[in-house]
Amino acid sequence: MYKNLLIATDGSELGDKALDAALDLARQNGASLIILTATDPVATGIGSGGFGTIDAGPILARLEEAYATEAADLLAAARHKAQEAGIAAETLHLPRHRPADGILETVSEKGCDLIVMGSHGRRGLNRLLLGSQAAEVLARAAVPVLIVK
Repeated sequence: MYKNLLIATDGSELGDKALDAALDLARQNGASLIILTATDPVATGIGSGGFGTIDAGPILARLEEAYATEAADLLAAARHKAQEAGIAAETLHLPRHRPADGILETVSEKGCDLIVMGSHGRRGLNRLLLGSQAAEVLARAAVPVLIVK
């Protein structure tokens, strides 16, 4: 039924559960898998004031470097898990992207026919049923979305 799945993960427990569900679906359908993580644009809140201007460039560069390292580690672990399951998987890190935007852009560009993601991860608030990114993807997606809890 599904041939090209996109799994969005952030390394959270629910992201890992969503990856497991996507691997099961890929195996059952003989589908390929795109494993995606997106890192938000960095906002520092640093500006100028009574103490002069602070050059935030080096701070931003170090933060983005740390995000890229974390994303690479997360995607390497997910790729390894897919390989162990015998599933063809492409990994993709989208820096400076809101997750919902990156997920929806990738689905369109890669021709994915199903999105799999956790109901909320690091960005979600525990009291909400769906995290803001999952809710946005669900509302805007042109393909089916499987939300894993």
